[in-house]
Amino acid sequence: MREFEFTVTFEPGSDALMDCFIEHDSLTAWTSVCFTTRERMWRIDHATGTEEALDAFDDVFLDESRCNECLDLPDCDTYREYHVLDESTNSRTVYTFREEVHGCHSVPHYVHEHVGDGVVFEARRSDDEYRWRVLHPDEQPVGGVYDAIEAQLRDGLSLSLSRLSSAGNWNAESRVAAELTPENRAVLEAAVEHGYYSRPREVTVSDLSDELDIPRSTVQYRLRSAEDLVVSQFVDDALS
Repeated sequence: MREFEFTVTFEPGSDALMDCFIEHDSLTAWTSVCFTTRERMWRIDHATGTEEALDAFDDVFLDESRCNECLDLPDCDTYREYHVLDESTNSRTVYTFREEVHGCHSVPHYVHEHVGDGVVFEARRSDDEYRWRVLHPDEQPVGGVYDAIEAQLRDGLSLSLSRLSSAGNWNAESRVAAELTPENRAVLEAAVEHGYYSRPREVTVSDLSDELDIPRSTVQYRLRSAEDLVVSQFVDDALS
């Protein structure tokens, strides 16, 4: 398996969507699922930020008359639709469906054209950068992908390519779920269910001890262990 990261950097004013990230420090978006063929692409994106930042994000990202992916043109004449799956004051989850992907010159398009099927994508937008992690099973070089993208970039965009040494940090939520012990998971689920993480807290560690019928020290230890895992995985995935 080979893993690479393409980073597209945007100058202010070169892309309406990326301007939202440049102007709002709190705004971050990542793609947890992305599948593409030559003709179609499906993906799920998650965005977090202040209410003001997400309002700006909605205005641009959900506008079906414009493209959020084109690297060679400000827009492309292809079909796309966006559906908000979940929203709160500080977050959004959006499903995107695109047709005629070959007519929208995006990172997935270029990679699929040169590498073919079997590619896994993950993406993240923040500040002035749009980063794509690419995992594919073949040993063929991706220099041709870089050259194809770089040759078509419109003004105000620049591209870098790095090879990652190991295929790690894919789908942090699944890794957390896999690494939590059943005992730690049970305590964490009880803590969430009974309002331990509410503000103000609705229960104490002692209350959870009574509810679960296990010693208070055991509850505290298992909570701390679960929290350490969740936080460390978040830092590795989102902040590194």
